[in-house]
Amino acid sequence: MFINNIDPVLLNLGPLEIRYYGLIYALGFLLGYLFLLRRIKQKKFKLNRDALDNYFLWLIISVVIGARLFEILFFSWPYYSAHPLEMFMIWNGGLSFHGGLMGAVLVTLFFAKKYKLNFYDFADALVIPTALALAFGRIANFINSEHYGKIVDAVSTPWCVVYKRIDEFCRHPSQLYESLTNFLTFGVLLFYDSYSGKKNIYRKGTLFWMFILLYGVLRFIVNFYRDDPSYQIFFGISVGQWLSLIMVISGLVFLWRINYYADKI
Repeated sequence: MFINNIDPVLLNLGPLEIRYYGLIYALGFLLGYLFLLRRIKQKKFKLNRDALDNYFLWLIISVVIGARLFEILFFSWPYYSAHPLEMFMIWNGGLSFHGGLMGAVLVTLFFAKKYKLNFYDFADALVIPTALALAFGRIANFINSEHYGKIVDAVSTPWCVVYKRIDEFCRHPSQLYESLTNFLTFGVLLFYDSYSGKKNIYRKGTLFWMFILLYGVLRFIVNFYRDDPSYQIFFGISVGQWLSLIMVISGLVFLWRINYYADKI
């Protein structure tokens, strides 16, 4: 059993608080930027540094807005409708991956069209650092004591965690479960990217839809261990699981199309 009494604030600089949550998400965007910059230097697609900077600025804005809106509207509306001012306090946590993904896809589609590039040139490059950033992001959720797991017996589950800022019950560390699944996804994508490049069997879009499929499957499973009272349940599964099922179906369909109808993509 572990007692989670971690202070989510790393440093207090007068009225300014530096939180682990914000630093980790900033690191995630930095990883994505550096990975895309490396692809540009390798001449895997044509984009200059100014265009990349502009793209990433709008990517950050779109991801944050999309992630926050989904969290408010689809996951935690009862809470935020009662505490409307907290809708703007993103430093306290509360960003939905599915909303962030939607924001990223929309802004990437726009920039791909603007610079006459294939959408998958961006998407395939971004999902590898995204998986790694999500792994670190779930650790940030653990530090914030949010998205915690269901109550368990410390005898049967000795690795359970007591979140002192929540209650005195021992719970599944569901954030760490999901962090591990994201590290696994990162490893699979990185291996496939390297393997397909060496074998010259790479098809555009494969990495993106592999990420969508893997995240959907693993998120669906891990969510059975999550116990967030603000999340709504429909037909026995949560909103997050329904959205993950959509990801699984989409991933399977598009991977099949890429493999059998690549010339039509």
